[in-house]
Amino acid sequence: MSIYKQFLAQDIIITPFKVNKNFVFNGGDAFIDSNVGIDRLIGTNITGTFELNDPQTGQFYTSSYQRLVYNSIKTLYYSNFISSSIGDEAVRTVVDNGVILEINNNQPRFYNYLQSTLTSSRYFPTGSGAQIGVISIPSTLFGEGIQPKTFQIVSNGGDDLSDDGEGNLLYNSSTVCGAVIYSHGLITITNPTLLNSFITRNDVTMSFNSIYTIHETQYKCTIRESEFNYSYNKSLLTGSYFDTVKDFVTSSYFNPYITTVGLYNDQQQLLAIAKLAQPLPTSRTTDCNIVINIDR
Repeated sequence: MSIYKQFLAQDIIITPFKVNKNFVFNGGDAFIDSNVGIDRLIGTNITGTFELNDPQTGQFYTSSYQRLVYNSIKTLYYSNFISSSIGDEAVRTVVDNGVILEINNNQPRFYNYLQSTLTSSRYFPTGSGAQIGVISIPSTLFGEGIQPKTFQIVSNGGDDLSDDGEGNLLYNSSTVCGAVIYSHGLITITNPTLLNSFITRNDVTMSFNSIYTIHETQYKCTIRESEFNYSYNKSLLTGSYFDTVKDFVTSSYFNPYITTVGLYNDQQQLLAIAKLAQPLPTSRTTDCNIVINIDR
């Protein structure tokens, strides 16, 4: 008799659910500890020819050029908001086989990772020498993203920057001063007067929640009334030369107990073991279902 039973598709249910982890970093440890890797950078609008002796920035990766930081943030997150804080509109024409199906004048010209449909404006300084601040959190910390409405950085003077849950960075919970790109773990500060308090100083406290998706796999092991009615436990053997089973095992009233369930692959290699809290007797009259949950 085989001791293996194959699962059917209906016996396996995979359920994803999101979990959060809170991080709090006090003082400058978050910005100098290689195990953390949070970096704060300054971006500067520098015109003219690029030079290797251009000013650099960064507290963790100190070789970043301020010019490149400024241009990268501008291109990725603000290119549609340079001439208008509410975004530039462009004509979008949908053509199918030479036939114009739709003309839409209300689409943004560029894709700038807006974090909410409620976000109506983004300000970005464009003057010569204009500066911005950037806080970059590594993916090893934020996972799949920063949980909205959990980011906060507090200066030594008690002022704070926090997100409103819609991708806007607020100064003291009132004035929009930048953006939070949750899925990138990136915070931009577009008010240059705040850079000294939150970017260049180390006496700050930062906190946020990360997002990570865990998949729970549920296996339903069904034992029919006619299945698994024999035990392979060596304690049932007589211990004689021929190793026969004891008399009570062959009785019609004998029902083995289940203590362990093993999960195997198609090559019958053991992948996981589930231990029951207490031995479970099998039944000769009804089915028995054992549900195993695995989180990963």
